[in-house]
Amino acid sequence: MTDETAPREAGASEARAYVFDAYGTLFDVHAAVRRHAAALGPDAQAFSDLWRVKQLEYTWVTSLMGQYRDFQALTEDALDFCFSRFPGVDKALRGDLLDAYRKLDCFPEVPAVLYALRESGAKIAILSNGTRRMLDEAVEAAGIGHLLDDIFSVDALKIYKTAPAAYALVTSTYRLAAPDIAFQSSNRWDIAGAKAFGFTCQWINRSNAPEEYAAFAPNKVVASLDGLLGSA
Repeated sequence: MTDETAPREAGASEARAYVFDAYGTLFDVHAAVRRHAAALGPDAQAFSDLWRVKQLEYTWVTSLMGQYRDFQALTEDALDFCFSRFPGVDKALRGDLLDAYRKLDCFPEVPAVLYALRESGAKIAILSNGTRRMLDEAVEAAGIGHLLDDIFSVDALKIYKTAPAAYALVTSTYRLAAPDIAFQSSNRWDIAGAKAFGFTCQWINRSNAPEEYAAFAPNKVVASLDGLLGSA
């Protein structure tokens, strides 16, 4: 009997599972503000950038404190900070922005890439800081639910990535060794955490950001998910 927890031998061409971060990787985190950019005014892009920065900061700070508020709550907290930082933006947009965040656009290549990888016979999953409700809504809005086998939310653990326990949600469920799982994220810090855990990592560097976390380098760097298909 084959031991499903044993890693494959070096040189194997395909992963047994392709696991994707959600926000920034499958779903465009700036789509919510972009839909209301005219109403937000000239600070729209800076507002969107700060919303994302503070959202992530709150996950790291609360995890380090040993505290937890779910990702929906932190997303709202970060948005409220942005309204304080940009007092010229109409606070009446709060509800519209939160509603838009629940229905973010996926990047255009996502459905075709997920379909192609699924055809390889591998498991296809999301591993995200988002709550299960947030992820279900985003997946439904994007119309990609039929391309996914599983959605893993750290909300089950009450701690955020890059905690090793977050990545272990996948290995424990699939009973696979970490190197047999290909992990994709647009967030370099997430790639560093996943690489430290042992995943085979592909950084989706959509913004041509500079390299960092040199001790935890990705196995591959691509500009979009289309770059995954050459190794599928």
